Amino acid sequence: MAKIDKTAAKERIGFLKRELERHNYNYYVLNAPAISDFEFDLLMGELQGLEKMYPEFATEDSPTRHVGSDLSAASGSDFVQVPHRYPMLSLGNTYAKEELYEFDNRIRKAVSVPYSFSCELKFDGTAICLTYRNGRLLRALTRGDGTKGDDVTRNVVNIPAIPRTLHGEGIPEEFEIRGEIYMPWAAFERLNAERTASEQEPFANPRNAASGSLKLQNPEEMRTRGLDCVLYHVLGENLPFKTHIEALEAARSWGLPVSEYSSHAYDIDGAVAYIEEWDTRRKTLPFATDGIVIKVNELELQRQLGFTAKSPRWATAWKFKPEQALTPLLSVDYQVGRTGAVTPVANLEPVLLSGTVVKRASLHNKDQMDLLDIHIGDYVYVEKGGEIIPKITGVELSKRPAGAARPVFPACCPDCGTPLVRDEDEARHYCPNREACPVQIKGRFIHFAGRKAMDILAGEATVDALYAKGWIRTLPDLYTLTREQLISLDGWQEKSADNFLDSLEASKRVPFERVLYALGIRHIGEQTAKMLARHFGSIDALAEASREDLVQIEDIGGTVADSIRAYFDSEAGRDTVRRLREAGLQMAVDADARQQLSDTLAGKTIVISGNFSISREAMKALIEAHGGKNAGSVSGKTSWLLAGEKAGPEKLKKAEKLGIPVISEEEFHRITGGEA
Repeated sequence: MAKIDKTAAKERIGFLKRELERHNYNYYVLNAPAISDFEFDLLMGELQGLEKMYPEFATEDSPTRHVGSDLSAASGSDFVQVPHRYPMLSLGNTYAKEELYEFDNRIRKAVSVPYSFSCELKFDGTAICLTYRNGRLLRALTRGDGTKGDDVTRNVVNIPAIPRTLHGEGIPEEFEIRGEIYMPWAAFERLNAERTASEQEPFANPRNAASGSLKLQNPEEMRTRGLDCVLYHVLGENLPFKTHIEALEAARSWGLPVSEYSSHAYDIDGAVAYIEEWDTRRKTLPFATDGIVIKVNELELQRQLGFTAKSPRWATAWKFKPEQALTPLLSVDYQVGRTGAVTPVANLEPVLLSGTVVKRASLHNKDQMDLLDIHIGDYVYVEKGGEIIPKITGVELSKRPAGAARPVFPACCPDCGTPLVRDEDEARHYCPNREACPVQIKGRFIHFAGRKAMDILAGEATVDALYAKGWIRTLPDLYTLTREQLISLDGWQEKSADNFLDSLEASKRVPFERVLYALGIRHIGEQTAKMLARHFGSIDALAEASREDLVQIEDIGGTVADSIRAYFDSEAGRDTVRRLREAGLQMAVDADARQQLSDTLAGKTIVISGNFSISREAMKALIEAHGGKNAGSVSGKTSWLLAGEKAGPEKLKKAEKLGIPVISEEEFHRITGGEA
């Protein structure tokens, strides 16, 4: 890594921490990764290198020192969180064979007796920890944050591969076994076909589908998902095994699903040979894999080698590089989104990549097209790392045909012909014709009707049909549709019309924060909508807030404030709110939800840090319910730092420097009159 100065290193480390935490949240909680594993690992590797170069900037809350979290509290799930008996860590990984030999050398220096390796396929699913007591399944936990996980037992019992009761000899009184819940390609393709047919968003890859299925609120729905399981690590007190492979063979004999593809390697060369074999063979498997796991086989040596803060020292993961294909670029389309953003999409000669046929790939924006210097007819490299949305990563210039021309990025909207504009601080071009551009109008309806917004039974096909009839142009038009109109649509019957109207009626009970998100105000995502709803309490208070009022709120910058003001300053925005209110939608936070418990914390500005007995969002809501104000960083205006478990050392240090009192959760409850 090239040497950079201290100031630049500090800024870069801060940026990398934020990026990695964001991508961890996308991956573990939202099940919607925005980058491939390879790209994530490159960012993580850069952060590790910088922290090693400048250890004074390495903090305990760094992504290099803890695993990503899939805990569901932040999303309002009712899964109970249970502590892990043994920490559930992640694996260190590598893409270079030289690092495998370095891994072997570190072990050789640490132990003085012979050892061997267990080599296993790394199934691309979601981690699970099963506890059996007296031969019966007691509990199933997700990885969570490594120290505690969500109890998903009620769902796991509906996966046929996981036995509720074990049979055989030598079953310990109690033990844990960990593994991966995954979705085979066939089940994944069937599920996505069903979701597409019902106008639901398809899953990006089998791992997302498995993780999303594991958190379903209706356990019965699990039976239809086609999930499978593979288990690979036995844990417990005084287990009678000398090797990892022996423990897994015993688990297999008890009826537990153990991989049939594992192998015993007597040295690191044998492990490398296993990797080389499966780098090709994996493409024929009926499920997704993203690497190979190599573990020291002898359990006593595992105990001797121990762990880092994040990973076992006796195991590592070889990660397959993103699969790449070379295929001709046939043409470029330009798609307009609901916010007016224009995205170039490459049409490709169909090519098989990571188990699916790829025909299209995003080019993101004009800057990316210019950077690639892409021409029509070029042979382009396409990657689909982790089976995420394919993207073009390069051009094979040696294959460029004579006279190949660059695609011309449009000057006007491909849908309505309005001249495009480009914000100075953004790479994308936009169509400014928000109120009359057909694609934007229909996109707003699809967003408004989405499950995370108003949850109305109106997918793309329905919106297209209603728009074509001229019945919908602005969002409130949905609430004027009649049963007779709906029945007249092609393919609609009385039952489908009634279901649609019932969903419209149900949407009137959707809470205000989701209504605000559903409006589709640019830059207002789910979390921002929740925060604004909590802060202002009603659409009227938000509409009256000045730009100065808005930018005073944590995480609201000038761009977001300007977008909010532009919406409420426009006649169209005000008219939409008025008509939706008349239709009966919720335009204020429920009085019970906003009830003020006391004014104990009136005038107090509180910063929270660490983990609490309730979620961080619930803790912030509790502060506000007692009249306090939340802030994101410690400053001279901070009244208290409320510190939970694993509070950030930087915040603690700054509070001490500024003389800010630090209080515990127990003290907080005493002050507010709650439970200690």
